[in-house]
Amino acid sequence: MFKTFREEISSIMARDPAARSWVEIVICYPGFHAVMFHRVSSWLWRRRVYLLARVLSQLARALTGIEIHPGAKIGSGFFVDHGMGVVVGETAELGKGVTLYHDVTLGGVSPAVESHSQRNQKRHPTLEDGVIVGSGAQILGPITVGEGARVGANAVVTKDVPPHATIVGIPGRAIVRVKAGASDEFAPYGTPLGDLPDPIARALEGLMDQVTSLKVRVEELETQVEDLDTSCPPASLVDNRESRNAGPKSR
Repeated sequence: MFKTFREEISSIMARDPAARSWVEIVICYPGFHAVMFHRVSSWLWRRRVYLLARVLSQLARALTGIEIHPGAKIGSGFFVDHGMGVVVGETAELGKGVTLYHDVTLGGVSPAVESHSQRNQKRHPTLEDGVIVGSGAQILGPITVGEGARVGANAVVTKDVPPHATIVGIPGRAIVRVKAGASDEFAPYGTPLGDLPDPIARALEGLMDQVTSLKVRVEELETQVEDLDTSCPPASLVDNRESRNAGPKSR
């Protein structure tokens, strides 16, 4: 228990520059309080003390604003920064060193009917080691977010995410990292650091560049046509000039 206690504090100190001491973390960090509550409620849940586990998790929700179902499986070094509005569903699984920011939802997409048939089924996402999820992001369904992936703020993810990818937008789309070693850096709020921008925006920028090039080319062609018209009079005008120069035929 004390080992887990130290690991949680160390993970917060490593990722939050605002944390100045372990005392401050223990007293002032709702993310730390929520995780500690979850460790206890999860222990009760695994021993089928379901009601008490749910009561404890709801107490943690009331005190911290962070709702973690006691059935969720969470690895060591879990950090919920700020935390208000975070929801982690029953069958969610989180690896080591996962970071969530406020208003993140790890939810399900199952319809609110026939709930009995959905019990003991995988309904929530799996986040592998080192995943960072920015504020307001929604990760929905029994999908897997690969190791070291980043989910940008307010993204909506409903499909599997490959390891070390960065996801942005609605629906979430992967963007390519161009900075060497970027996958090993901590990215606050899942914000891309040195990455390419949104792929849709890049495609639109490419189309605009092509339109501009075509416009310039069309203007060049129009200028050439005007020059030809000036230097080469129409054929009808040339015929009229030739007929006048020839004059009447002699008899």
